[in-house]
Amino acid sequence: MKTFLVKNFFASATFVAVSLFPTLSTAADTPDFSGAWTTYRGNPGAPGGPSRFMGGELKLKPQAEKARQDFISVTEGTNHGAGNSCVGSGMPGSMLGSGGYPMEILQRPEQLFVVYEAHNEIRRIYIGDEAGDPNDYFPERNGYSTARWEGDRLIVETTRLKTQVDSRYPHSDQASIREEYYFDTPLLDGTPVLAADLVMTDPLWLEEPLITTKRWQALSDYHVLTYECTEPLWLDEMEGLYEEAGLEMVQE
Repeated sequence: MKTFLVKNFFASATFVAVSLFPTLSTAADTPDFSGAWTTYRGNPGAPGGPSRFMGGELKLKPQAEKARQDFISVTEGTNHGAGNSCVGSGMPGSMLGSGGYPMEILQRPEQLFVVYEAHNEIRRIYIGDEAGDPNDYFPERNGYSTARWEGDRLIVETTRLKTQVDSRYPHSDQASIREEYYFDTPLLDGTPVLAADLVMTDPLWLEEPLITTKRWQALSDYHVLTYECTEPLWLDEMEGLYEEAGLEMVQE
C-alpha cells in the first residue's frame, strides 16, 4: 500500500507516514484535518482537467448590484483594490479562493486554526463548548465561526460578517455561511482530498443562496510560508523619504 507524508501537529513537528485512506483522529475519534492543503487539481493525466469548485455566480438584489457597481466605478482602472492595499479576502473569498495560495489547518479538540497563506489570514473555528455567543464579538471580514461534529463531518456556522463590496462574493452584514467539511475520495496515489460544502445566505443582498463545493488536496513536505504584504509598501514610502532628505537608504 502506498504512503504519503503529512504533518502531524498533535504528535510532533516531524512527518509521519499515513496509509492510503487518512485515519488520523482526535481523542474524540473525529477526523483530523491537520496539515497543508492546496486547491484540488485532480489525478495527473485524468481527462477533464483540474476541478476547482462548483457553483454559480451570485444573484444579487438591486441594492446589492448598485453597491457593487458603485465600487467598480470608483476603483476600475486604479490600483485601489483590497489586495493591493494588503486587505485579506474575508469570507467566503478566503475559503473559496485565496488567490490559489495553500492553507494550513491546525486542529485541537476545542478549536481549528485555519491559516491561509495569502495575506496571512487566520480563521479560528470554535468547537462545542469553546464557542461563545457570536453577538458578543465585533464583526470581521472573516466573521465569527462556531462548529460542531456530526459524525465524521464538521459543521461550521459563520456570522458577524462585515458588509463587503470589494470581493468576488459581495454580501451584507446580514449574511451567514454554513460549511460542511469532510474527507472526500482520495486521489489515485492515495493523496487525501478535503472537501467543504458551502451555503451562503443573505436576506438583504442575495436573491438566492450561494451553494458551492470546494476541494483541496494534501501537500506533503510543505510548510505554509509567511506572506508579507505591507513591507514593500513601507519600503517604497521610506525610499521616498530618504530621497527627499538626500540620504542613502540601507534598509532592505
